[in-house]
This record gives sequence, C-alpha cells and structure tokens, in this order.
Amino acid sequence: MTDNIKDKEAHQFFPLVCTVFSFILLLNLIGLIPYSFTLTSHLIITFTLSISVFIGINILAVKTHGLRFFGLFLPAGTSVPLSFLLVPIELVSYLFKPISLGIRLFANMMAGHTLLKVIAGFCATMVTTGIIPLILLHFVPLLILVPLYALELGVALIQSFVFAVLMCIYLQDSLYATH
Repeated sequence: MTDNIKDKEAHQFFPLVCTVFSFILLLNLIGLIPYSFTLTSHLIITFTLSISVFIGINILAVKTHGLRFFGLFLPAGTSVPLSFLLVPIELVSYLFKPISLGIRLFANMMAGHTLLKVIAGFCATMVTTGIIPLILLHFVPLLILVPLYALELGVALIQSFVFAVLMCIYLQDSLYATH
C-alpha cells in the first residue's frame, strides 16, 4: 500500500483498504460455493462499491485541500485557451474512474462464474438423461471444472487486490497530487 500512497500518513488508510479488500474477496469467494450467488457479478453491487469509495475519497480530498482540490483538473502551466479544452477532458476522465472500477470487477467475476455454472449444469444434464454412456462421460467436464475452479479462485483474489490497489491510486491522486 505504501508503494501506491507515497506519504508518511499512508498507514491511516490501511484499515479502509484492508476492509474493502476483505469485503470484495468475501463477495467473490461466496460465488464459488455450489448453489450460491456471486454478488460481485452484478453491476449494481460493483457500481455501489466503486461509487461509494469514489465519493468517500472525494470527501476526504475536499476536506483536506478545500477548493485547491479542483486544481487537479487543470495541469500546471496550462494556457487559458487550452484550459477550456483540458478541464472538461480531465473532469470526464476523473468521473469515469468509478465506472471503470465497477465494470472491471463485474465483468471478470461474471465471466468466470458463469463458465463454471454452465459446465456444472452440463454435467448435471448428462447425468439426468439416463443414457449410460453420457452418465459415464460426465466425468470429463467435471475434470475440466477442477482447474477452472482453481483459476476462478485466483481471479477472485486478483480482482479484490486490483480493486484495493486502484483505490490506493485514486487516494494518492486525490489527496496528494495537489501538493
């Protein structure tokens, strides 16, 4: 975390980042339990998480810097005519951060968990047909599920980590970039 937030006071955000990481990891791992529901595979959940973090970071930034915080949208040394072009571009770029954060988590979690559920459903269908060769062959897709399950476990961990790292980067940009 101190690699992403370069300040002596970075340790004050560790509980927040650790809590968000643990919460997202838990939501991701719940979906790996058979017959369960992956909460992070729905846009409303991931958008709520990312927008909540984004609003919190902005509240901290405005509290820390006051109106100087808005200097983030105007790079130093920019001429006045060019600032009319750069400020809207920087503002749109800044506002799309939580959207990209939410979509990244949603897409990665939904894709893998959906693949696992489709293959598991295929195995169940093979068994319930009552045809002996299909019942015996259902072990082939089941064997494919084992490495996919391990891969999804890794994806769940990595996506939680990516969310936490990007949160640290957004904290760095908002709280310390105006110095």
